[in-house]
Amino acid sequence: MGLFSNYNSAGPGVPKAPQEKVGLFKFMEVYGRRMWVLMGLNLIYLLACIPIITIGPATAGMTKVARNYSQERHAFVWQDFWEAFKKNFKQSFIMGLIDIIFVVAFIVAVPSYSIWAQQNKMMYIPFVMCLMCVIVFFMMHFYIYLMIVSTTLSLRQIFKNAFFLTSLGLKQSLVTLLVWLMISFMMITMLPFSLFIMLFWTSSFLCFVTCFNCYPVIRKYVIQPYYDKLGEDNPEFDYLKNDEEALFEDMGGKEAPIEEEKKPKKKGKRIK
Repeated sequence: MGLFSNYNSAGPGVPKAPQEKVGLFKFMEVYGRRMWVLMGLNLIYLLACIPIITIGPATAGMTKVARNYSQERHAFVWQDFWEAFKKNFKQSFIMGLIDIIFVVAFIVAVPSYSIWAQQNKMMYIPFVMCLMCVIVFFMMHFYIYLMIVSTTLSLRQIFKNAFFLTSLGLKQSLVTLLVWLMISFMMITMLPFSLFIMLFWTSSFLCFVTCFNCYPVIRKYVIQPYYDKLGEDNPEFDYLKNDEEALFEDMGGKEAPIEEEKKPKKKGKRIK
C-alpha cells in the first residue's frame, strides 16, 4: 500500500458511501443533538393539552416535530407544532376522543373482569382477552399518530394499517413498548419528584423513541411502496446523497418535491 494511496476510492475494505450508525448509538447521537429543543417541545405539548379535548391535536403536533428530528430532518418547534396541530386537527381530535372512550372502558373492564375471575375461573378468558386488547390498542398508537401527520389516509385506513404494522414491525413495537413501560414505571415510583421531570422531558422523549423506532416501519410498508410504484426516489433519503449527487440536482437534475408541497404523493399505499 503506497503512502499516498487514494482513500476516497472504493476498494477492499473501503465502502462506497459513509456507513450510518445504527441502533442505540445512532439514537444517542440524534437525540443528543436535539435534546434541549425537545425539552421545549415537551412544555409546549403539555400546555396545549390543558384542555382535555386538545390531547389528540397536541399529540399530532408533537409527533410531527419528533418525527422530523428522529429522521434527521429540519423542523421549527413552535411553527411546525402548531401547523401540524391545525392541519391534522380533525383526525387527531376524533382519535383523541376515541382514546378517552377506550381508556374509560379499559379502566372499568379490567378491574371488573379481574374480580369476576376470582369468583369464576372461566372469567379469566375474557380477562386475558381484555388485557391483550389493551396492549395491542396501545401499540397501535405507535403508528396511528405518525400516519396521521405523514399520510393522507382516512382514519379507517390508518386504524387498519396500524393493526398490521404492529405485527409487521413486532421487534420495533415491543422495544418501544418496553421503553414506555420502563419510563412510566420510573415516573410513578419517583412521584412527586418526577413531576418536574415530566414537565420538560417525559412526553417528548417517549414520542421521540416512538418515532425513531416505528417511523421506519411506516416508511417501509406504507410510504416507500408508493414511490416504488411511481418509479421515483423517496425524497426522505436526500440527506444520504453525496456532494456530487446533490450538486448535479442543483445544476439541473429533477429536484425531489418537499412533502408539504407534494400532498398527493404523501398518501402512500394501504396495507392490504
